[in-house]
Amino acid sequence: MSVHMIYYKDGGAKFMRPIHSREEYLKLRDSEEQQSVVRAVRSGNAQLKSRLIQMNYSCLPNEDGSLKGSSTMSKSVGMDIDFVAPDELSAEEKEAWLKERMQGVSELVLGKKEELGLLMLERSATKGYHLVFKRKPELSQEENLKWASELLGVKFDEKAKDITRVFYTTTAHGEDLIYFDDELFDNSSERLEVRGERLDNSGERLEVRGESNNHSDNHNSQLSTLNSQLYPDNYHGISFTDILRKYWELFNDGKLPMKGDRDTLTYQLACDLRHICDRDADWLDQVIPCYDGFPLEEKRKKIQSALQAKSEGMPYRLKQVLQALKSVSGIKACGGTMTTPPPMPKKLPPLVKLLTKNVPWFYKPAVATAIFPALAAHLHGVKFRYWDNVEHEATFMNVLIGRQSIGKGSIKKPVDYIMEDIRQRDEPNRQREADWKQKNPGSKPKKDPRPTDICIQMLIDNLTDAVFNQRIVDANNNGERYIYTIVDEVEALKKVTSKGTTEEVGLLIRKAFDNSLAGQERVGADSVSGIAPLRWNFNASTTPPNARKFFHKMVNDGTVSRLDISTIIRNDDEDDTAPILGIYDHAFAQELKPYIDRLEAANGLIECAQAKKLALDIRQENKDAAKLYESEAYRVFSYRANVIAWLKGMVLYVAHGYKWSKEIADFVRWTQQYNLWCKMLYFGQQLEKELREEVEIQRQSGPQNLLELLPDEFTKEQYRQMRRGQGRSGDGDSTLRVWAKRGYIVIDESTGNYCKTEEYKKKFSRRI
Repeated sequence: MSVHMIYYKDGGAKFMRPIHSREEYLKLRDSEEQQSVVRAVRSGNAQLKSRLIQMNYSCLPNEDGSLKGSSTMSKSVGMDIDFVAPDELSAEEKEAWLKERMQGVSELVLGKKEELGLLMLERSATKGYHLVFKRKPELSQEENLKWASELLGVKFDEKAKDITRVFYTTTAHGEDLIYFDDELFDNSSERLEVRGERLDNSGERLEVRGESNNHSDNHNSQLSTLNSQLYPDNYHGISFTDILRKYWELFNDGKLPMKGDRDTLTYQLACDLRHICDRDADWLDQVIPCYDGFPLEEKRKKIQSALQAKSEGMPYRLKQVLQALKSVSGIKACGGTMTTPPPMPKKLPPLVKLLTKNVPWFYKPAVATAIFPALAAHLHGVKFRYWDNVEHEATFMNVLIGRQSIGKGSIKKPVDYIMEDIRQRDEPNRQREADWKQKNPGSKPKKDPRPTDICIQMLIDNLTDAVFNQRIVDANNNGERYIYTIVDEVEALKKVTSKGTTEEVGLLIRKAFDNSLAGQERVGADSVSGIAPLRWNFNASTTPPNARKFFHKMVNDGTVSRLDISTIIRNDDEDDTAPILGIYDHAFAQELKPYIDRLEAANGLIECAQAKKLALDIRQENKDAAKLYESEAYRVFSYRANVIAWLKGMVLYVAHGYKWSKEIADFVRWTQQYNLWCKMLYFGQQLEKELREEVEIQRQSGPQNLLELLPDEFTKEQYRQMRRGQGRSGDGDSTLRVWAKRGYIVIDESTGNYCKTEEYKKKFSRRI
């Protein structure tokens, strides 16, 4: 009946290959990656849908395996049943509407499976179903779909009329793959011609009498269907298409080889790629194109020369390419691209909508993120319990990164209005403190003690250690309040203490996020002494180069992960137009006041079951995304990004009268991905590099570490492949002899394989 899996080649061309058996079909659907992606998509991470396996049930490929149509009609039809709720319904009403429509569909289809000729029924990744039925050959594709639609009384997705329609597949679990028949794999009518040869359904070559067997004329086209099945099109999940693109971007100014340099560059490319293509000439032939009309046989000669060249471990260029792609993959895991962050939800929580309404759309993400340090400064004596039962306070330290003159000041007006009541409250306290100082000069005995109810929350950016410490203690003793700072440039944060160093700022950031004790103890009667939990929120801005320079030593020590990073992205056309801001006035302040009052009134331990569940869901999504995109930096950054996003949700929960909503949930999910995207964009590559170097140092600590990477029984070829993968040069025979001499391995005389000894396992079991 024909079922095909879709794959892509260089240039994004869509191709297909047949699935021949139940075992192969279930294995594809049941892979760990497939299950992780389905779980992430259903949890709301829709951008990952493109990573699902795609299947086609209504078409045979062209002779070259492409997906442009078919000269022979397939014997099955794929039908897509989607449910789209009416726009006028609320979010809750849409959920109920979809649930009602989904119920009973599988029973309806299974009840008519004989009449329909049902071959497969699956639940889609989102809201709907896919089904496959036997084609009525006398009807066209659209007529077949209409016939099935009328039989079932269910409207089909009209986009599916194209015979080349593909479907995003789900898992092999019973709740997803509801029904399928082995007749689905009947591909008996298929005959594919590849390079002048004919393949049967198992991929074996068949003799073609009377036809040319000269392959060279066709080889310069896209990869053959046969070869695409023999060799992977990716390296650890990174497609060779992306590897080639990044290779030329880094080492040839983004230009492809052309006549004049294609000879040298093809050879150099083959020398580098051989390390991740098993030194296999055919695999390299598949991966490396014939650039600018480079003759096929000449390209193959370059590949052979590269394979014979001296090898000295993983090349520097290839390491750079893979490292760059790792950071890019982490950015993709956040739902954005290198130039576009994940999009904000269209419907925002009322407080966020209010505070962002007066800025153009390209400023809204930055403003929506920057408001939280000021909002949370109104909380006092408030704690929130996270899903792991650890209590957190609403600490937000926001750094807005953007190039010069891009509009980073757009956050200032909303923050000014949020902090206005605190500023007014600080004024009389500043005056009282000034009056006390005047009456009690530092050089003379004190006439009266300093008033204990003085509390100044808004700090300037030029302080001594004594003043900073006094503000911390005062804020704690007067209701466990926050101190707050806003600076135009992150460098100014160095002035909040006497030391004036980036290291001191990093230490304060780490202490503030954890509300650790801070302060000083002095002996002198006039000295400021006191220790209290550090509650410090701030807003700071900077440019990308300055951000990387300022936080260079803090990327891998937990400092950057504790920050809430935002940015402003504008294209060149928008930069030519001066942004027009809305008006901030008394009416705006009055509209904001109820939210501020609710934050000021809050006290004690506050919990929200919906927020806790969302944080747990996001935790699993982050785990899946880090694994799918193989980004260690994403995984490391995601832990605290989840906490920060959850805390924002709790602040909004309080500000909206202890009411949770879908808008708050969507905002929390977005702001976490946005924070991660900004961190990966500006610091991801450095963190990936440093984390990888840590692993390399561990691996190079001794020969037994290499042995740990091998299975209990291994061949010499497996050992050599592992060495190459770790960037080791030479054949490694001397290391094998050392292991044998030390009693770590023995040779199995019957198989010739190497086996780890029990002595080795006991000695290193703790490490393993």
